[in-house]
Amino acid sequence: MTSMFRTVMGADFDRLHPQLQRRFSVGLITGEACTGHGVMDRVWHGRGFVKPFLALGGTRNILVPRAGREVPFRIENVPYADSFGRETVTFVRTFDLPGRSRRFDAQMVLSPKGDRVLDYLGTHQHLASDLYFHAEPDGSLLIRSGEHRFREGPVDVRVPELIGGEAEVRESFDDAAGRFRIQVRVVNRYFGPFFGYEGSFRATYTDIATCGVRPGLRPVREEARA
Repeated sequence: MTSMFRTVMGADFDRLHPQLQRRFSVGLITGEACTGHGVMDRVWHGRGFVKPFLALGGTRNILVPRAGREVPFRIENVPYADSFGRETVTFVRTFDLPGRSRRFDAQMVLSPKGDRVLDYLGTHQHLASDLYFHAEPDGSLLIRSGEHRFREGPVDVRVPELIGGEAEVRESFDDAAGRFRIQVRVVNRYFGPFFGYEGSFRATYTDIATCGVRPGLRPVREEARA
C-alpha cells in the first residue's frame, strides 16, 4: 500500500528529491497531511479576453480572477475518504490578495485503473482533468494535464480545446533556502497563456488523526464519475 502519487509514478517516484517524495506521500496510508505557507512572487493572467472566464471560474474556486505580486499563499494537502469511499487528497490553494482572499480548489483521486490521477476542480467538482506525473533529471516534479471534462447532472462532455487550457506544474525543492519552489502555467493551445503563478513555500506535516479535515476544505458536491 502506498500513496496515489507513488502508484502512478512507479519507480520514477524514487527519482524525486527526498523532500518532494515526502510531500507527495501524504495520504491515508502514511497518515500525514501537509500544509505549505509562503509567497507567490507573481500571480498573472493572459490577455484581456480571459478575464470573464477567470471571473466565472472564481465563483466556484477555479483559477484566480485577480493578478498580483508578493502574494501570501497557503496550500493544504489533506487526505480523507470521500462520500464514495475513495482516498482523496485536497489541493486547496489560498491567495491573500488585496481586498479579499481567493481560493483555487482541487481534490485528487486515483483513477480506477491506477494509471493516472484525477483532478476534480472547484467547490462543486464540475471540471475534471487527467494528471500525469514525471520526475525530471534534477529531481524536480513535472505535472501535466490531459483531457478535461465538464460534468453536471446527466451532462458529461469533453471541454473543447478551443476554450480549454493545458496545465503544467513544476515543483522543486531548494536545499539552500529550505523551501519548495513552484511554477504553474495554464495555456490555451490557440490563444496562448491563460493563468499562472510562481513562488515558494515551506511545508509542515501533521497527523491526520489529530488535525482531521477542517470545515470548508471539502467540496460542496462530490463527483462519482471518473
